[in-house]
Amino acid sequence: MMTPAVRTLGLSRQFGANRALDRLTLEIPSGIIFGFLGPNGSGKTTTIRLLLGLLEATSGSAEVLGYDTQADAPAIRERCGALLEHCGLYERLSASDNLDVYARFWRLAPAVRRARIEELLTHLGLWDRRSEIVAGWSRGMKQKLAIARALLHRPELLFLDEPTAGLDPMAAATLRDELSHLVANEGVTVFLTTHNLAEAERMCALVGVVSNGRLLSVAPPTQLGRRRGASRVEITGAGVTDAMLAMLRAVPAVVAARADGRCIIVDLRSSAAVPTIVTALVSAGLQVEAVRNAEGTLADAFPALLAEQR
Repeated sequence: MMTPAVRTLGLSRQFGANRALDRLTLEIPSGIIFGFLGPNGSGKTTTIRLLLGLLEATSGSAEVLGYDTQADAPAIRERCGALLEHCGLYERLSASDNLDVYARFWRLAPAVRRARIEELLTHLGLWDRRSEIVAGWSRGMKQKLAIARALLHRPELLFLDEPTAGLDPMAAATLRDELSHLVANEGVTVFLTTHNLAEAERMCALVGVVSNGRLLSVAPPTQLGRRRGASRVEITGAGVTDAMLAMLRAVPAVVAARADGRCIIVDLRSSAAVPTIVTALVSAGLQVEAVRNAEGTLADAFPALLAEQR
């Protein structure tokens, strides 16, 4: 059986009277992108620092790549890459020189060093700009270079804390695509924190939701999207009005109803109510063109998960 990338048992961390992490028990398989989701202050960054052996647990235990985080922290850090709050780049150096500095830290042989730098910069679309000083680069380009830095020594596990935060939508999408491509090629496991639920749904094979230091749920994103037991139907047609939405919201079987242009999106407690809903909309004047059952999304389930804790 393959050793999990991460395994924790009752892992806790106390800062004075504040319990930043509360009895976290979690197992992450190797070879996937794992999303760790939660509001600010929920314990995500504390968890990463505990897993890297940068903080000592108040109680509980954790293993990363089969190594104990307290007894074997240096071995863990040798085998992991990390991009946390700061990108860790030298602004006055060029892209290639930045990577060369870090490659020397990792004691890569000169030929290996040169080949690895060219490989990563090429994969990330930065090779043609390798001689440019980093200070003049955009945030998105710096993030790409920082990910290359974290991947230099071919880590088995990569920790990324909000890697697309602050990027414009195009830069974020490009970075997501290139990260997924690199993960497939490099064969690493990724532990990703993000506030972007759509991003987590697209990228992650498994997500964990944490709030106030407590793990609320761990499941594939699609499973979490269905967890509320509700059905979703999308009804497209001409003549959508606010009165139709108000009518739907008054129906006991309807959890929520909203419009997106010519499409009415209705969350139901049961799919058995769909014919009744469509009939009511036709009677209200909607010229129905299409009716489609749809899955709930991670964004739908996330607020409900947080509300259950309160």
